[in-house]
Amino acid sequence: MGLENLNAVDAVGIETESDYVVLSIIDSWDWSDEGSHLLALQGKLNSYFGFVESGQIYDTYPSSAGKSLCIDLVSRYPLPTTALDFLYKAKVVSEELAISLRWNTLHAGTVA
Repeated sequence: MGLENLNAVDAVGIETESDYVVLSIIDSWDWSDEGSHLLALQGKLNSYFGFVESGQIYDTYPSSAGKSLCIDLVSRYPLPTTALDFLYKAKVVSEELAISLRWNTLHAGTVA
């Protein structure tokens, strides 16, 4: 899945320590083509936002009802400044939808 399939949720689970429903985006692309990568990431985030806004998450995962939601971007490669700028802007949008947004790089640990 990942950024290749913009209309699919890569993974969903309940984080036991926080009781968040976590919708994960698995990003295995490198950043050699930042423009295309950012467009794909934007499309994937918009798809996730739509999945939540439409209520489809509650139909597909009934156990998510009444729980806080979080989108977790897991990146294989370190995020360039352009990606971080984009994610900070996306975080504002996600908070308006009552969704937390966080990201981390597999080798570097949590960024936000």
